[in-house]
Amino acid sequence: MGLDGKVVVVTGGTRGVGAGVARAFAEVGADVVVCARRPPEVPLSGAEFSPLDLRDPAAVRAFFAALPRLDVLVNNAGGTPYRRLTDADAERHARVIELNLLAPLTASLAAYEHLKRVRGSVVMIGSVSGGRPSPGSAAYGAAKAGLESLARSMAVEWAPEVRVNTLVVGMVRTERSALHYGGEDGIAGVSRTVPLGRLAEPSDVGAAAVFLASDSAAYISGASLLVHGGGERPAFLDAATVNKEA
Repeated sequence: MGLDGKVVVVTGGTRGVGAGVARAFAEVGADVVVCARRPPEVPLSGAEFSPLDLRDPAAVRAFFAALPRLDVLVNNAGGTPYRRLTDADAERHARVIELNLLAPLTASLAAYEHLKRVRGSVVMIGSVSGGRPSPGSAAYGAAKAGLESLARSMAVEWAPEVRVNTLVVGMVRTERSALHYGGEDGIAGVSRTVPLGRLAEPSDVGAAAVFLASDSAAYISGASLLVHGGGERPAFLDAATVNKEA
């Protein structure tokens, strides 16, 4: 896919989706650097770890300035705890927006000169939460909606030197799935709401990220690729009392 020897930075790439993305790039021969506040509990084969607080703009700029080369930036760092809007003040919710929207903007700007020099690309890790109601994670959904919009504008402003795309990711099975869906029964129940019948694996997201960063996607920019197993089965189909499949 034309990524052998390319330098790829994956923010928040130490676990979950980020680790899956980092592994996918390493498997196609890229030189992968993952950055996060804490090192991975399990070392990632083929990836180098660099400590970095993505909420510290000065540290982010220093990190990218020190890189000798950069071909691909994957803005993966993000997430949120379950928190109803009225359970916290606006300043607390703003911290979620800072991590999920402002941090990717800061990293992308810091990486721009590197990427422009080599005609590289940015892959944003978005979420289906940005396109539907997200009770319990409203600030996160708002940030992910903004991230997708940011990527589309960035793709126009930075063309033709830098391609920018978004992976709109659905529900993923990671080591933290129980916090969102419960135990195995909860995960199985949630999986049944997905047309493909399962949650994504981090490797599914990784494969899509590799595609968008590769020469195979050379004419794709400003796009949003849905990685959600077909979305969510409409609730009315199960609530209706007619037209049931045998």
